[in-house]
Amino acid sequence: MAVDTDDEFQKELIALFAQEAQEWLQQIHVALDELQQGPPADRHLKLAHAIKAGLTNLGGSAATINLHEVEQASFAGLPLIEAVQNPSVPLSASAFLALCKQLGQIHDALTRATGVAFDAESATDNVGPVTVPAQEFQIALTDLIGRLAGSMAMPCHVTKTILAQIDGMTKHGVTHCDAASLREVLERGAEVEQAFAQLVQRIGPLVSDGIETMARTSGDEWDEAFPEWRAMTNQVAELWSVSQQVNAGEAMTFFTGLQSFLLLVTERRVRPPAAQFKRVEDRLRKMPGIIHEWVEAGRREREAIEALLPVA
Repeated sequence: MAVDTDDEFQKELIALFAQEAQEWLQQIHVALDELQQGPPADRHLKLAHAIKAGLTNLGGSAATINLHEVEQASFAGLPLIEAVQNPSVPLSASAFLALCKQLGQIHDALTRATGVAFDAESATDNVGPVTVPAQEFQIALTDLIGRLAGSMAMPCHVTKTILAQIDGMTKHGVTHCDAASLREVLERGAEVEQAFAQLVQRIGPLVSDGIETMARTSGDEWDEAFPEWRAMTNQVAELWSVSQQVNAGEAMTFFTGLQSFLLLVTERRVRPPAAQFKRVEDRLRKMPGIIHEWVEAGRREREAIEALLPVA
């Protein structure tokens, strides 16, 4: 029910508040939609802070004109956004759903308090997503790993990663997984793996050429070439770091060993024979093809996982 008062000034305040509330909610919806897409860490923090500021402004303004239901609904959203501020932890389907539901409650409270019908937009669109029972999906993924293990040379890295994420969610009381969020996770994973493959394709040959040059470099020329060796070591460190981020096990193991090899050689702790340089170089030149196969294996896994999800 709308506020019933003869105080014209109070009515004007409520009308102004309704306009401001609509703007704040629009900003919150836009930020939440982007946050769900898994932005970079610095952007994640800015979006979380924007949502928190919007809720704080909304609740504070409501309090000044005694719209206590709106105030309580707004401030009740603060713990939910504070729980997902850490950019190292992806926004889970359950956390996103909880925020959407809370925004829906804010919309309802605003409509009752001001008499203005608020469009829930993205919040109402996501309150009732298509879900899959977490326990059933865990069983299906475990069965998928068994089926794929016999038909794929590469380990089931995508399925195991998704399974580990769902295991973590169920330990925190999540009973259902949002199918749309799972599809987005799969899409982002594919994009990241493709970017890693392109990075190896670009940097790998440069490092291979550097190792070939290193094998031919005499002791007298070593110090002059040291900056080149250092740059090459940094490139390998980058490849190792990204391989760790995308959970590319074989690549991560190789680049770990390559870092150690280059460190020992660069600092002249050892001087391998030419044949050893050649073996390392040849292995590195094969890595783009190995990574390509790994990406293709991931693509096939994602297709199999997609087939397990309900249609939106």
